[in-house]
Amino acid sequence: MGRLARFKADVINSFVAGNDIRSVMDFGCGDGSQLSLLTLSVHGGPTYVGVDVSPAALARCAQRFPAHRFVAMEDVDTLPPAELAMSIDVIYHLVEDDVFARTIDAMFSHATRFVLIYASNLDLTWPSRHVRHRRFTDHVAASRPDWRLLAHVPNRYPFDRARPDDTSFADFFVYGKQGTAFTVRVGPEN
Repeated sequence: MGRLARFKADVINSFVAGNDIRSVMDFGCGDGSQLSLLTLSVHGGPTYVGVDVSPAALARCAQRFPAHRFVAMEDVDTLPPAELAMSIDVIYHLVEDDVFARTIDAMFSHATRFVLIYASNLDLTWPSRHVRHRRFTDHVAASRPDWRLLAHVPNRYPFDRARPDDTSFADFFVYGKQGTAFTVRVGPEN
């Protein structure tokens, strides 16, 4: 695993431990590479449910991580809510407006305390047809007024065209419900 994966794991692990998170729902769990770096499987750790659109990714994760549950995105409404809903490196891959809106809605609908998003947050055209940068925070502010942005954690390794595999245009964004007091700890110091 590279430094970006370790950075993401440091922030997530610190956030979960620092905020006493008991349940996590991961929208876009993929092949489980990031999950393998999380300390969610320690004794007494939070329950984890991975959600994805890929049956192959879900099957692989279920085999690799039998202590956790993995569910297709189409079945997400059958799940109970989690204290933390998160999406890591997914939002900018949702190029269709309706898929983007449904995913944001599902994340915020299934979170009881926090939503943690690792994504770009700017309107920018990109050469890959599988990447669409957008200011998702504007969408959240308009569609989820009962949630507020609590923290923005800049990437320790900001995007550098000369090192595209070792840097990222994504940052962490932490949301909490309006009117509720939170103590937010989000990873080690840079």
